[in-house]
Amino acid sequence: MSKNLVRALLSVLPIEKFRKPTPLTSYSQRLQHDSAMLAAALAEASSTPFWLDSEDRPAARLSLSTDLAADLVVVGGGFCGLWTALIAKQRHPEWEVVLLEKRRIAWAASGRNGGFCEAELTHGEENGRLHFADELNIIRELAAENFAALERTIEQFGIDAEYENTGVMVVATEPHQVPSVTAKPELLIDLDSKHGHGQSPLYLAAMKKLEGYSFVHPAKLAWGLADAASSLGVKIYENTKVTELEESFNSGAKCTLVHTPEGVVTAKKVALATNVFPALVKKLQLFTVPIYDYALVTDPLTQEQLESIDWTKRNGITDSGKEFHYYRKTQDNRILFGGWDAVYHFGRQVKDSQDQSYETFMRLADHFYSTFPALKGVRFSHAWGGAIDMSTQLVAFHWVNKQKTIAYSAGYTGLGVCATRFGAETMLDLLEGLDTPRTRLKMANKLPIPIPPEPLTFPLTFLMRRAVQKSDANGGKDGLLLRIASFFKIGFDS
Repeated sequence: MSKNLVRALLSVLPIEKFRKPTPLTSYSQRLQHDSAMLAAALAEASSTPFWLDSEDRPAARLSLSTDLAADLVVVGGGFCGLWTALIAKQRHPEWEVVLLEKRRIAWAASGRNGGFCEAELTHGEENGRLHFADELNIIRELAAENFAALERTIEQFGIDAEYENTGVMVVATEPHQVPSVTAKPELLIDLDSKHGHGQSPLYLAAMKKLEGYSFVHPAKLAWGLADAASSLGVKIYENTKVTELEESFNSGAKCTLVHTPEGVVTAKKVALATNVFPALVKKLQLFTVPIYDYALVTDPLTQEQLESIDWTKRNGITDSGKEFHYYRKTQDNRILFGGWDAVYHFGRQVKDSQDQSYETFMRLADHFYSTFPALKGVRFSHAWGGAIDMSTQLVAFHWVNKQKTIAYSAGYTGLGVCATRFGAETMLDLLEGLDTPRTRLKMANKLPIPIPPEPLTFPLTFLMRRAVQKSDANGGKDGLLLRIASFFKIGFDS
């Protein structure tokens, strides 16, 4: 499509309107605090994701430098790829399993997320009913099994993932959010008492969820999974970009040639765990878009500071808007504070330059101080962003080709820390042609509604984002666009 046509289409769409801040109540997009103070708090923040800025980060593994043959090639060294390689080797110790990572293990989403490890596979009950109403019972069972299996793996291989099964406090910060937060009296937290889960003048109601909510140091989990896979014989190559998949024959049998700059791997089967990056199978490239999420981490807090906000327990916190924040404590009592903005950049590309957004960092810092006024003046040690692979159904989908030689799993939409393990098992089931509860699910048999290519992606994403903002500002009442999207089973969430 010509550049002139792109400009013409964008000129008739009110894109600039969507960039203007929306007046909200609890969390305004207009800065509520002095911009000089916010800038000073961010002045020394490292752009390296907190989890990756660690002395524990292992040295890079060797890159591929020769041709190989393998029973299974896994493309991608994030959670999904690591789980796939590890589980494949556990199922089939005799298999030759090779994992190829374009850069470093966990350098992308798996090393940049908040470390919220949720059993959830449907992005919430409402979204689950929208897409998988007749499967919810089995999905809940499978989700619980998957969550327990993740915990067992951490224990089995002695992975120092800083795993904490401490639950999350869900808070209402707007009147219309109160009914959903208070729907289960047995989960309520008395905000008028000293409860230790975190207190803010913005909180109107709160409940504690324990089952199926834990926390990890995401990079340490990934590094531990890589070590576990290597200990079983998986060959892991970093700084090895896969450039092409080519169908071929080897000794009369179908195979896939996995091309890299320095070598070709002849694979009987391939599992694609590239998530936010363009799928190596062209027909799958319109089912996700990269949406950027951002986070801050404070300097370590003293016990006195934690007591000043009544957050002495180890739970995480999330608020209840469609645009929402998530926050938790690190092992050394920093606060990670992220979310709210969900930024799409024109062109559907993932770029290092988009990992930083000063405007978003200022807004997050402003929201942090609004949430915890007692912590004004606390500085931020890290500020970073990263791309999330969003699908129109807000949850992952899983695919295999007719020959059952190439599988794909993507679309986790920010909830992949635990769900990627489920995706790995599903891909392996599909590649082996197994009939399992996983392979019978719609998410393993039906692709989501695709997202149009540019120049339509950019304005459509802004339209949806604007509609989400208006819904939050209008007491949670969805406007026409969101109602139409829901009718077609399309979701959008920050």
